[in-house]
Amino acid sequence: MKIFGIFGDPIEHSLSPAMQNAALRALGEKACYHAFRVAGDDLSDALLGARAMGFAGLNLTIPLKEKVLELDLLETDPLARAIGAVNTVSFREQGMVGHNTDGWGALLALQGASVAVRGRSVLIIGAGGAARAIAYTLAQEGAEISIANRSLKRAEELAARVGAIGFCLGDLARLAAQADIIINCTSVGMREGDPRLLDGRLLQSRQAVFDIVYNRQTQLLEDARAAGAVAIDGVMMLVHQGAKALQIWTGKKAPVDVMERAVREALSARRARRDEA
Repeated sequence: MKIFGIFGDPIEHSLSPAMQNAALRALGEKACYHAFRVAGDDLSDALLGARAMGFAGLNLTIPLKEKVLELDLLETDPLARAIGAVNTVSFREQGMVGHNTDGWGALLALQGASVAVRGRSVLIIGAGGAARAIAYTLAQEGAEISIANRSLKRAEELAARVGAIGFCLGDLARLAAQADIIINCTSVGMREGDPRLLDGRLLQSRQAVFDIVYNRQTQLLEDARAAGAVAIDGVMMLVHQGAKALQIWTGKKAPVDVMERAVREALSARRARRDEA
């Protein structure tokens, strides 16, 4: 049996196992997909162990997407190298190869919501691995990118890579009011009680608001819907990036509809358990 998995910390929120196991069953693969909590300091040992045990493929999530490039353990394909982050690892005879499917997933999620990006003003909040992939991909599609981050240095470093402009979070209110598309690439909103990223009164009906958090309905998306804006959750980005990863690992076209249904059913079940508690 083939073994696939996802490494991250935290990892208990991940719905990738539900999604990918449903896809593997639909494809008739004799395989399973599991989540593993792996801290940044343990990533090297975890990757080498996965290779030694014959894993067929891995995903990486917070905080490992950039960390893995510091280890010099894998080759990177041109896209992952340009982005500076890896979210998918394939295992080959000659070693491990890093890929990035996040940008692809985000672009298809926007397209699926009928949101065009060419020539539009896009505000990306955050400068981590997902932000890198999305900024690079949307810049390639002709968007005008602004990046706001807690660390101005990191925002400016990412901006320099993609031809954007970097800002600190102190500029967020002004940038949000001017943007056509706002994308949250941070983990804020993943947990109950997280603070608001920005004042919901700044949002406008002409805007599209995309939150890559997928495990719950965030305050940002609630504020976007209240403003009449297009509100896009992180589910379809998760699905499309996962479908691309599955294609890399198996060479087969992934069943996107099966994957979306598995994620949304898992989310509904999780909400029901929370309501009963």
